[in-house]
Amino acid sequence: MSISPIEQRYATEMNSLFEEKAKLDGWMRVEVALARAHAKLGHIPKNSADEIEAAASKVQLSRVLEIENEIHHDLMAMVRALSENCGESGKFVHLGATSYDIEDTALALTMRDAGGLLRSRIIGLQEILGRLAKEKKSLVCVGRTHGQHAVPTTYGMKFALIYEALERQVALLDNAIRQISAGKMSGAVGTMATFGKDAFKLQEIVMEELGLESAPITTQVIGRERHAQMLFVIASIASILDKLAKDIRNLSRNEILEVAEGFAKKQVGSSTMPQKRNPHKCERICSLARLVRANCSVALENIPLEHERDLTNSANERFIIPQSFILCDYMLKQTSLVLESLEFFEANIKKNLEMGGGAILAERAMMALAEKGMGRQEAHELVRTIAKEAAKEGKPLKEALAQNKKASDLLDEKELEKIFDYSTYTGKAEEIVKKIIK
Repeated sequence: MSISPIEQRYATEMNSLFEEKAKLDGWMRVEVALARAHAKLGHIPKNSADEIEAAASKVQLSRVLEIENEIHHDLMAMVRALSENCGESGKFVHLGATSYDIEDTALALTMRDAGGLLRSRIIGLQEILGRLAKEKKSLVCVGRTHGQHAVPTTYGMKFALIYEALERQVALLDNAIRQISAGKMSGAVGTMATFGKDAFKLQEIVMEELGLESAPITTQVIGRERHAQMLFVIASIASILDKLAKDIRNLSRNEILEVAEGFAKKQVGSSTMPQKRNPHKCERICSLARLVRANCSVALENIPLEHERDLTNSANERFIIPQSFILCDYMLKQTSLVLESLEFFEANIKKNLEMGGGAILAERAMMALAEKGMGRQEAHELVRTIAKEAAKEGKPLKEALAQNKKASDLLDEKELEKIFDYSTYTGKAEEIVKKIIK
């Protein structure tokens, strides 16, 4: 029976990389590579390496778990299960290695592949964001700072912002993948003592076969800053998705309602309020982002292990690593679904843009007065005062400026008309979008 929701509710293709059978297969893949390296260097007969490789396909997870239940050591349970399928060659299984030569090297393979899956998922999301940014590059809306109306922007800018942020995450992810793609055959404290004079060559051969780099120096484990770096990038990706989802949630409030999650024909929003249309996918994304960020904190705690290692990283990594990858993958998929079906209410976008009676163009009026020769600070104070009075009287700012002698002496009716055209005060927004979505 499943307990964790990442096994069902939030499961994705990522799950297959972290299942117990996949972990076992990874361990045996490293054991086979180790046996091949020993054979290549003449440490063991070549046919023994072949027998170990053939035996790896016969090992059953159920048998490994049975042995583990007896000896209370998961990696050694795999070694015994593999050895018992090798006959005489079983004596060469795990030769010279310590548990984390196998475990950390296999984990590097898993995290490398998992990072690649996240990368492809981000690229897919960027395609959707890029399309929306292009489609909405001229859709003018009110910009908001501190939750208040600021100056006009465009929906194209909103989507291009997330697109570009994810572009930088891809670069960070690529670096994290490079950093995590390192394995080891260095023994109990990193000195390689059990591998003798060929130790460097043996490690090199193993890693070449697995497509990994050789960690240049380790303790019993590979430094956990590599793993923390990967989880930090994942947390950063999750936080960017959190920002986008939070914006969509706020913009879908009834009193704003500029956009909304797509709503299926038979979808139910509330068990008691039939009219509700809750942004539940976006809320779920925001909720999961908190958990992913928390996992990053645990990963940082795993870096300062004692001396040549202790076991305080081991138990929590069984949670935080698969959980972070799976949840981030799920969030990326959910974000793509939200954006693919996102509804726009352009009448409300226009209504909200004009809600303040032109107040969001006060900056533009101030700059126009400054261009006419009024000092910038004086222009700021004049427009601030006029805007405050206009808001109190419920009067459009354009009308209030026209009725003010200082302002109207410098700005005629035609100029005021131009100033209060929302569509012409988005600066280089369209060019910025085009530049970002190359």
